[in-house]
Amino acid sequence: MKIDLDEVEYISETALTIRGTRRRTTLPKVIVEKLGLKNGDKIRWIFFKNNSIMITQVERR
Repeated sequence: MKIDLDEVEYISETALTIRGTRRRTTLPKVIVEKLGLKNGDKIRWIFFKNNSIMITQVERR
């Protein structure tokens, strides 16, 4: 996947926590604030055949 860095506003890395069957990842505070995410909001994970991932906010109803 090609990324136009002129279109990138923020880049960060987070750690994945795996305990038993539960897997957790933490969204950076900047992302939560910019998207205005609240408890219970949803994000969508899209996995591509080239092993890249896109994460998008699911619109509230």
